[in-house]
Amino acid sequence: MSLIVKICGLSTPETLDATLEAGADMVGFVFFPPSPRHLGLVAARELGRRVRRHVPKVALTVDADDATLGDIVEALQPDLLQLHGKETAARLAGIKQKFGLPVMKAMAVEAAADLAPLLGYAGVADRILFDARAPKQATRPGGLGAVFDWHVLENLDLKLPFLVSGGLNAENVAEAVRVTRAGGVDVSSGVERMPGVKDVEMIRAFIRAARAAGKIDLAIAGGR
Repeated sequence: MSLIVKICGLSTPETLDATLEAGADMVGFVFFPPSPRHLGLVAARELGRRVRRHVPKVALTVDADDATLGDIVEALQPDLLQLHGKETAARLAGIKQKFGLPVMKAMAVEAAADLAPLLGYAGVADRILFDARAPKQATRPGGLGAVFDWHVLENLDLKLPFLVSGGLNAENVAEAVRVTRAGGVDVSSGVERMPGVKDVEMIRAFIRAARAAGKIDLAIAGGR
């Protein structure tokens, strides 16, 4: 199975089109006002239509209530909800039931102990996203360009599909895939000129590097 490449925090037609043309497997849109990548509902509707049915659209939220989620779903028409806050497994189940959409739960990782809630989430979530733990003073949980110790996920026995995020870029994505054996990678700040401003050439470079890493990982797996 080929590596899933997700570009998150897209906010302009130009960068969205470049992402689709470069062959990303998922496109992510952020709905969280403290983030420099926050997308309003009007822009979300426009960009969502632009994606058409090329690839799945992912809506990233942080502890959003049902009313907020409903507005996002109506505007973007996402294929997947990415829950990046402190949502419990019960909250995940409630969201899935109410909106009829698959969910991807983001988990902040710094040490092996941070994987403790995984069992509960694995029974409900459709995917897991492992991201770096934000510093205590941070105003948002992700998109900070921080890398966590990928060896925490080494030899992880998880039946659920999972992606790795946190400080990825074209230079380190191959090592992240090699260590974690993740089925997908998710990048945001690693393809930006400045917070919230995506760079078309950086997007293309990241997707090329991720594709190459995925081929190497498949070759290694096939040789076992």
